[in-house]
Amino acid sequence: MSLPEPLITISPEYLGGAPVFTGTRVPVEALFDYIEGGDPLDDFLQDFPNVTREHAIAVLEMAQPARSPPRHNPWVWRQRLQD
Repeated sequence: MSLPEPLITISPEYLGGAPVFTGTRVPVEALFDYIEGGDPLDDFLQDFPNVTREHAIAVLEMAQPARSPPRHNPWVWRQRLQD
């Protein structure tokens, strides 16, 4: 399955302009809330089945330079993705 381009959509038609995974109405912030809260990626994917694992990982990798990883550990996201 190929990834959508762009990975994220921002439009006033979807959640008042909040960034969402392209092709869904799932807010990108929900993914970061799960990961930063210590939840594994699989929990997020179960709760939001319209987002594929590949799409979620691509968004995390794209955002990693822009966001500080939780707990000042640069490998936290990578470790949680592998769980």
